[in-house]
Amino acid sequence: MRTRRLFLFCAVALAVSLPIARATGLLERFFPPRARAAAAPPFLGEFALNTFCVITLFDQASYELYEDIFRRIREIEGRMSLFLPGSDVSRVNAAAGIAPVRVHGDVFTVIERAARIAELSGGAFDPSIGPLTALWDIMGPNPGVPSQEEINAVLPLVNWRNIDLDRERRTVFLTAPGMALDLGAIAKGFAADEALAIIRAARLDRAIINLGGDVIMHGARPDRTPWRVGLQTPHADDRTALGIISGWDMTVTTSGVYERYFVYNGARHHHLLSPFDGHPARTGILSTTIVSSGASMDADALSTAVFVLGYERGRALVDSLEGVEAIFVFEDLSVRATAGVDFTLVDGRFRLGE
Repeated sequence: MRTRRLFLFCAVALAVSLPIARATGLLERFFPPRARAAAAPPFLGEFALNTFCVITLFDQASYELYEDIFRRIREIEGRMSLFLPGSDVSRVNAAAGIAPVRVHGDVFTVIERAARIAELSGGAFDPSIGPLTALWDIMGPNPGVPSQEEINAVLPLVNWRNIDLDRERRTVFLTAPGMALDLGAIAKGFAADEALAIIRAARLDRAIINLGGDVIMHGARPDRTPWRVGLQTPHADDRTALGIISGWDMTVTTSGVYERYFVYNGARHHHLLSPFDGHPARTGILSTTIVSSGASMDADALSTAVFVLGYERGRALVDSLEGVEAIFVFEDLSVRATAGVDFTLVDGRFRLGE
């Protein structure tokens, strides 16, 4: 246990110190490119997209490849962050009801796909949810429960149909003043897809991409057995695995009440807001996990949509999509999984439902 803790401490210290060393030139001074390529650790992490991102490249790792991946992730954050004044998303929000804004191709691609998933989910996933996230400020410094009058005032601004996209000019226009995009439920998935594209271009046999719980398992393990991904128990104070998901070349994304929340007057308020009523979604579900052979961007948005829809409508949406499976964890500690996912329950406190 002591050795494991020391290893984890060294890994975190490396993740924190590497950007500093790179910025000051110490990395090049003490670790020339060839030496760094030979000495690269099997995994490396950085904080980006408001979460901790870990890339595992095993014995095929090189610092140059890590740098390419994290540089791409930081580019995406710089263009899509709601919290950076100069990002494309911030510029679009500032021009709401005023004028279209030309955006980078990455941003247009993500918004266009977000609008498509909003349509598929009947608005359960809505990239224009920005006014509500700002009102609740669950991930900010001053979270609080707004009054119903405040919610009613901003709820009409949440409507993905009022996002005007011009593909030829690559512009985005929020047609009503006060509208605001929030791509937090899809941008990590896009970044994971882009990290995978770099890894594939480098012809790596295997890799794990973990962007704050948006996980891509690339290739296969050296012994050709399936990857095994632990599904976290959806309790804020419990980091144990509820079950194990097995498979090859898969994306796994989870949305749950335990991820980001605040407690007010003894009640927990999570960050998965419903575009329908403006409150944290209450559907009897603790978490929804999407397991997909397709794009992580889609899986990222779908996990939110399915959570908001609830089991019956969420299950119907999953069943309508090819290559998409789901696992639902309920408040009564029952668990249901679609037929196509290889899932093994390991926590005796939970039970498999029908």
